[in-house]
Amino acid sequence: MNESDPHDIDQHQPGAKLDANKNRLGLVFGGFANALQGVGKVGTYGANKYSDHGWREVAVERYTDALLRHQMALLSGETIDESGLRHVDQVAWNALAIAELWELKK
Repeated sequence: MNESDPHDIDQHQPGAKLDANKNRLGLVFGGFANALQGVGKVGTYGANKYSDHGWREVAVERYTDALLRHQMALLSGETIDESGLRHVDQVAWNALAIAELWELKK
């Protein structure tokens, strides 16, 4: 990969940073800060109910089912689940769990 500065500054000049085309995670954390707070509440609730990181030992299919249950509840007009958390945050948490477990399977 040919690294370059996104502002075309020569790499040997002051202020150069060879990060063109690199993952800009600040866009996710900054752009979705409120949504990630909700996802964090779901993760905290789950850790308190079960165990920290115990979700990694659960089959991915169970998260797919959970995601679909929360999505169906949203489509039915229900916004809050029995735990007091938002279904939309549960959907996002389950999607992240699925994505992470797929990455771990590689």
